Amino acid sequence: MALQLSFADASATGPRAENQDALRLVTPAPALAASKGYLFAIADGVSQCADGGLAARSTLQALALDYYATPETWSVAQALDRLLLAQNRWLQANGGGQPLLTTVSALVLRGRRFTLAHVGDCRVYRWHGDSLQRMSEDHVWDQPGMQHVLKRALGLDQHLVLDFLDGELREGESFVLLSDGVWSTLGDTGIAAILRDQPDLHSAAQTLVNAAHLAGSQDNASALLVRVDAVGEANIGDALIHLQQWPLPPLLKPGQSFEGWQVHGIVSQSQQSLLYRVLDGQGQTWLLKTLPSRNADDPRAGQALLSEEWFLKRVAGRHFPEVHACQQRQHLYYVMREYSGTTLAQWFQQSGPLPLAQWQDIAERLLRAMGLLHRRQILHRDIKPENLHLGDDGELRLLDFGLAYCPGLSEDAPSTLPGTPSYIAPEAFRGDPPSAQQDLYAVGVTLYFLLTGHFPHGEIEAFQRPRFGLPVSASRYRPDLPEWLAQSLERGVAVDPQQRFETAEEWLLVLEQGERRSLSVRPRPLLEREPLKVWRTMALLALLGNLVLLVLLFHG
Repeated sequence: MALQLSFADASATGPRAENQDALRLVTPAPALAASKGYLFAIADGVSQCADGGLAARSTLQALALDYYATPETWSVAQALDRLLLAQNRWLQANGGGQPLLTTVSALVLRGRRFTLAHVGDCRVYRWHGDSLQRMSEDHVWDQPGMQHVLKRALGLDQHLVLDFLDGELREGESFVLLSDGVWSTLGDTGIAAILRDQPDLHSAAQTLVNAAHLAGSQDNASALLVRVDAVGEANIGDALIHLQQWPLPPLLKPGQSFEGWQVHGIVSQSQQSLLYRVLDGQGQTWLLKTLPSRNADDPRAGQALLSEEWFLKRVAGRHFPEVHACQQRQHLYYVMREYSGTTLAQWFQQSGPLPLAQWQDIAERLLRAMGLLHRRQILHRDIKPENLHLGDDGELRLLDFGLAYCPGLSEDAPSTLPGTPSYIAPEAFRGDPPSAQQDLYAVGVTLYFLLTGHFPHGEIEAFQRPRFGLPVSASRYRPDLPEWLAQSLERGVAVDPQQRFETAEEWLLVLEQGERRSLSVRPRPLLEREPLKVWRTMALLALLGNLVLLVLLFHG
């Protein structure tokens, strides 16, 4: 479920000649809201400076425009910090010799978390269960008569120091952003009374502003209220925060109870992961995946584990293992459903190459899964028969997202070449960045192997840097293979990524329409496909020609 919010704002000039407060509410398109969140901000320009209103408005304008253009790899706090530091420099350079000063409080709500960046004397509160909690600190001097003099503000010093606060969202709570023209007059008691009496956000915002001026406020008065109607799905950045909080589970033993799970035993153990079979309260089997104890102090391993969980949640559906919500988790692990069945590698080992009809059915289902994965901007990077599971329920599922990659979020260590060598695309060996075409190449090699028991470019060993030529046609090993299917496989495993299918959907369309669709692949000349037959035929024709000449000469 996506994060659902309600919000309202109000602002009034009051007895001042100009309103130097500014408010901003940014509710982007769903995809951008999921990755970057919703932005709410309040600014109060300092009236004693050159143009406090300009300082406040320009700051919120810059935030609203630039925040959503920051890289996906930046955390919310990192993005806000860099943008406000840049705005601080702009204010200092454009005051015409006089200070351009403003306070600002910027709140980003994303998924299940909030991030607050604050400097100055606007206030941000949380209102939940009739309880008002102040989240921000007033950056003013404590001496008598100096309570309204700012000691920290945007544009005041070359070295800007911002306060940051990050935390979990609670369903039903509200965030209340107020300028000092409101809170300094009404006080916390008056603010809470209005919020209690005015459950409608628009009425509450307007009442806070009106009540401040009726109570004698001589300043501009502004209020911005945001209510969390439903929390959203966790973001990968949110999940990685827990790396600093969660220890690895202790070594689990059969029969042990652990965070609501009944441990059945270890399924597999490697240098990178530890997999347990566990039972839930209804006796259903799940797989708990964590790290071996040797990786307890390896942040990259922990990040990879949580990234794997996040990828699986992002592509939830019939082609992928179901991930358990694990709301009460206190250790570094995730839990996915266990399915009865077999991998296609096990199937091949027991039964050999797949019958053509079954192979085409699996090919179409695999391409549908890859299309869904790529539309979610996720690259699997380890497609092979061992990671394709055919369940007893008839579903084909993609397993093992440990090497999955999301552009803008994932980072590879230098010189890494993830995957299994025989399935890695030629351009990856050259150092090209991950791409959907590399995934589709691995799909092509997988389908070729399941059909023939061979690899189109030969088997490649670890640490080998292979040279790629023309792939061997699958029809050499499978005489029952229609020419159009052989051509589609050749295109799928082409050395040049530009000659491959551009998307999984394009390849799927070829398979679904079959011989009714003319492939955009030019059939290879017979000399390339069967050179030995061509040369034998030519030699035979030459021999026959010579014999004919001899006969003619003899009779002549």
